[in-house]
Amino acid sequence: MIETRALVHRYGDATALDGISLTIDDGEFVAIVGANGSGKTTLVRHFNGLLEPDAGDVLIDGTPVFDDVVAARTSVGMVFQQPRDCFVAATVGADVAFGPENLGRSRVEIDRRVVDALAAVGMAGRADERIDRLSGGEQARVAIAGALAMDPDHLVLDEPFAGIDWPARRRLLDHLDGLSAAGTGLVVVTHDLRDLRDRIDRIVALSAGRIAAEGPPELVASELPELGIRPC
Repeated sequence: MIETRALVHRYGDATALDGISLTIDDGEFVAIVGANGSGKTTLVRHFNGLLEPDAGDVLIDGTPVFDDVVAARTSVGMVFQQPRDCFVAATVGADVAFGPENLGRSRVEIDRRVVDALAAVGMAGRADERIDRLSGGEQARVAIAGALAMDPDHLVLDEPFAGIDWPARRRLLDHLDGLSAAGTGLVVVTHDLRDLRDRIDRIVALSAGRIAAEGPPELVASELPELGIRPC
């Protein structure tokens, strides 16, 4: 479970998050939506200790994130909006393998996870390619594969569909469906609810660093246009 309690984050004099209290249950599929600058990315970066609160608490399975950052980052996998922020290796396969290697998994298990994760994002057979020679969309898919290979309890994706074509989007949606069915908690930060509305359990809409609307899609959708969010 991911939980924030009266979470506050500031950038200088600007308040990005203003007292957010939120619980995301194990296995829940949540979309976090909002206009640019509403606090979406700042919020999810607290889930595994990439940012430290100015006030309030963030807990993973009841443990404050900074009491055990390694456990938080193992439990909560993160895919950034800018894929270059994630890469630690020169080639596709080495980068995707990095996380499971650090978890001490066997070579057989690591290889299986790399193959499965690359297939899920339409990059099968490309493990030996250099990341710096890939297109932006291909780099985004590698970043997603790296998070999938960690097999986290919760997977957080920040604008995962930006820069990928329809076949890759379809494959990713199918894989998210499989993860959700298997009990992985999913958090998608997006301004585009296409293909997600019928999949998600809950929408959390942010505005000016606060939760402006929250609930099942069928109950919240009518409030989204006023927040600058396309509801479909």
